[in-house]
Amino acid sequence: MKVCNRSCKSGVLILSPFYHPNVGGVETHLQNLTYYLRKIAVSTYVVTYMPLSGRAPAKFYEKENCLEIWRAPWLKFDLFNKLEKFPLLEFLYLSPAFFILAFVFLCFKGRKIKTIHAHGLNAALVGLLLSRLFFKKIIVSIHAIYEKPPDSFFSRLTSYVLKSVDAVLTLSGASKNELIRMGLSGDKIKVYTYWIEQEIFKVTDKKSAKEKLGWPGKFIVLFVGRFIEKKGVDILIAAAEIVREIKDIHFVFIGVGPLAPLLKDRATESSNLIYVGRVDNVDLTCYYNAADILCVPSKYEEGFGRVILEALSCGLPVIASNRGGMPEIINDKVGILVEPNPEDFKVAIISLYKNSLLREKLSLNAGVHARERFSDSNAKIIVDCYAV
Repeated sequence: MKVCNRSCKSGVLILSPFYHPNVGGVETHLQNLTYYLRKIAVSTYVVTYMPLSGRAPAKFYEKENCLEIWRAPWLKFDLFNKLEKFPLLEFLYLSPAFFILAFVFLCFKGRKIKTIHAHGLNAALVGLLLSRLFFKKIIVSIHAIYEKPPDSFFSRLTSYVLKSVDAVLTLSGASKNELIRMGLSGDKIKVYTYWIEQEIFKVTDKKSAKEKLGWPGKFIVLFVGRFIEKKGVDILIAAAEIVREIKDIHFVFIGVGPLAPLLKDRATESSNLIYVGRVDNVDLTCYYNAADILCVPSKYEEGFGRVILEALSCGLPVIASNRGGMPEIINDKVGILVEPNPEDFKVAIISLYKNSLLREKLSLNAGVHARERFSDSNAKIIVDCYAV
């Protein structure tokens, strides 16, 4: 993407506990958002943490054109993955240093900021406090579906925080409906869609991609995501075991997370499992093009599923769980929705394996679907909320 070098308009502070080089859909979205804001010459500041899991190197401070990134060091024992089920403990883990760094940042650079854009509930509460202290507009993006009863403490706290901000951005109708059940006004909630860099994620020659990765003659079922239980890694492992007798079907796992040792062991034991590990987002295009199917076997109400957008843009059909916002991305012209269990994924995988004409049709539709729905014009809803 070409980045504008003309003088920047002031300015947006993005608050997120997670940012590149952390791996994940939100992290990649924030990279795309900051690139887009630089392209339209909006001065953008990011306050985040050093990577909280993995060993990816990162700098405390970075500056380039209209973008500055400040990263706080913090305890790093992969606690985030362990605390996701305990929102209060997660908040206590993530918020203290995050608030301090953002507070110090605003003391020095607050005059350059018109809008605070917080991502997730931890950042939302921190951002709300800072917006009151420094008299700033506050926008919150929600990237998840929380699956909490409307009368729970978590839902009441969420409702209190989000009712106090200027606007709420969310990724799907399913997420918007959940927030309305918590007590928010639908008028405050704007639904937008992720976008992808379509000059990067595009269709290339499948045969060449397979040869480049050493997979000629293999039918590749691809998983891209965090190696955690709720992402359904075990579902694909079990499906791979069921279809092992079909020698040319191979299951490839790309990502990072606490289940990586399990995947490495299973890949050593099973001839049809391939463990790849971490791949930088910009390098995924070759893997998408070398694959024959992307599988997203999430067991929970997935907020959106960014890898689906990238795969579709590369002409890759998708089999996904019928959970969360995924039915809003996938229809029967580009993929298959199933229940998140090994048997249903096995049936869908084999049906596409045996039907090359259907795969080709889905592949052609996928590229068109992506170009129509996932361009950076989707960023306009966010920028309109900033009113900068």
